[in-house]
Amino acid sequence: MAIKAPKGTKDMMPEDAYKWHYIEDAFFKICDEYGFGELRTPIFEDTNLFNRGVGETTDIVQKEMYTFEDLGHRSITLKPEGTSPAVRAFIESKHFADMQPSKYCYNTPCFRYEKPQAGRLRQFHQFGIENFGASSMMADAEIIAMADDFLKRMGIDEIELHINSVGCRECRTKYRKALQDFLRPHYDELCSTCQSRFETNPMRILDCKSKDDQEIVKDAPQMVDYLCDDCRDAFEELQENLKAMDIQFKVDPKIVRGLDYYTKTAFEFVTTKIGAQGTVCGGGRYDHLIEEIGGPSMPGVGFGLGKERLLMLMEMCGSDFGKPVQPEIMIAFIGDRAKHYALNLVQYLRHNHVRAIVDTQERNLKGQMKYSNKVGVKYSIVIGDDEIESGELTLKNMETGEQTKIVKEEILDKIRRG
Repeated sequence: MAIKAPKGTKDMMPEDAYKWHYIEDAFFKICDEYGFGELRTPIFEDTNLFNRGVGETTDIVQKEMYTFEDLGHRSITLKPEGTSPAVRAFIESKHFADMQPSKYCYNTPCFRYEKPQAGRLRQFHQFGIENFGASSMMADAEIIAMADDFLKRMGIDEIELHINSVGCRECRTKYRKALQDFLRPHYDELCSTCQSRFETNPMRILDCKSKDDQEIVKDAPQMVDYLCDDCRDAFEELQENLKAMDIQFKVDPKIVRGLDYYTKTAFEFVTTKIGAQGTVCGGGRYDHLIEEIGGPSMPGVGFGLGKERLLMLMEMCGSDFGKPVQPEIMIAFIGDRAKHYALNLVQYLRHNHVRAIVDTQERNLKGQMKYSNKVGVKYSIVIGDDEIESGELTLKNMETGEQTKIVKEEILDKIRRG
């Protein structure tokens, strides 16, 4: 029986890799423009990092983490998200002692055990942005502007920015009680997941995808009506900053995000093109996370963007990924003497940054030319005893059929001139 890839994972073959390279290059380009430096963290971390950072009441910690005991009897978890590891690295490196803010970006695989669906896999890949140390709503606006910029550069339309404030510890306590009082008469009508959230994390009920639960919460009290003066002022300032940057947005009281660490700003870029799970990019502010993980009391704000969902959306929007990089020239040969000459020539070309190939299957000439057509080279050269003796080579343009007599030293110039 053939061994297949584990459920919820997907291979990336060469015919798709160029699309990933395209969006990765574009992401790191915009990170450079906005002043974010790349951070790389391990694929696995101490389980306590996510228990403390993500929150023990979240679905991620309770149901979705890939956790195991290693040979040293330590509890290890494959990272389900990128922010907590970034905070851990920030603390461990003592970057908090530097002039702030510290601005990081990353491109990382993440792992969550959940039902696979369109654009949502058990191993998925995430772009992330984190700004540590900035309390101003300018930082929140910059993060959102960067996501907006990036999505537009990727050719995505029919997408909306939804923003909300989830308050701080003080005003959220009052809202939590008001929400529970509203939901209590409907408790038996809630789905089992939301019933379990009622005591531990009632705000997550607002985000439930069940149509019945959405009907229940449509008239629920809204967090924005319970904000303290500081959180209200911050939310108004964020909106003014976004308007100043000409960024369109919609205030959506049901945006709460799925992680416990968010405070004040919460936002999502939402589309209807990829089904009910339409969030492409989401993030917000987390003013206590650094302290909760063991660092100093410092604020933070950031976003995460799923690459698989982004790629699917770009394909639906007809975005231009360019073309995959192909070999430029095939060096074919007839006989052992010509084979060695071809090996020398192909290395000469590669050392001069030409994408050159030779048939390592050692097929006959007909087979080599068939292979050159398959891989899509623009030029070919056939080496035989006559070519070795005369030093004169025939460069063939595979698109036009044009043939040119040249010597070895002229190949580079001819290929570069096209």
